[in-house]
Amino acid sequence: MSNQVPADGSMLPLMEEFYTIQGEGYHTGKAAYFIRLGGCDVGCHWCDVKESWDADLHPLTPADTIIKNAQKHPAKTVVITGGEPLLYNLDYLTAGLQKAGIQTFIETSGAYPLSGHWDWICLSPKKFKAPQKSVLQAAGELKVIVFNKSDFKWAEEHALHVSSHCKLYLQPEWSKSAEMTPLIIDYVKENPKWDISLQTHKYLNIP
Repeated sequence: MSNQVPADGSMLPLMEEFYTIQGEGYHTGKAAYFIRLGGCDVGCHWCDVKESWDADLHPLTPADTIIKNAQKHPAKTVVITGGEPLLYNLDYLTAGLQKAGIQTFIETSGAYPLSGHWDWICLSPKKFKAPQKSVLQAAGELKVIVFNKSDFKWAEEHALHVSSHCKLYLQPEWSKSAEMTPLIIDYVKENPKWDISLQTHKYLNIP
């Protein structure tokens, strides 16, 4: 995490921002403006955006500029992701987005305390750094990436700690999808409280 990020979140290390279609999870298929913040110490070896890990590689950008950019697009939905976005205080950014009439969604490992004002919280916990209890309880969606067979048990352990209203998803890790998808199909048929999430943006060849 960059030491230069102000504590009030008025400036944030912005890796990229782009308008696309949400590819996975509960909001699959919806147009959304993605804001990817730099900085992550969770260290998933299969991460597909490892260039996001070092916050110092990404320019500190005024949150007001990010809010203005988000307003330029037809869809009034923003997805804040990373990296690990909860490394930073997101109160200022999300309050400004909501004031502009934009819904705020976050994708997080939950490894850090929750900040920000959210319309939707997607928690994707990682084995390398356990999620905070407060994020587990606030999540609208628990999305577990399945890399090997042991991840099913791990998913069930986390499902015990989310609310009864939380949507439960199992998603094959992209490089292992041919191997894991058939196992997920069988698991969901036996355990229908879970749904399948696919990275449809990769099939569609969009960001």
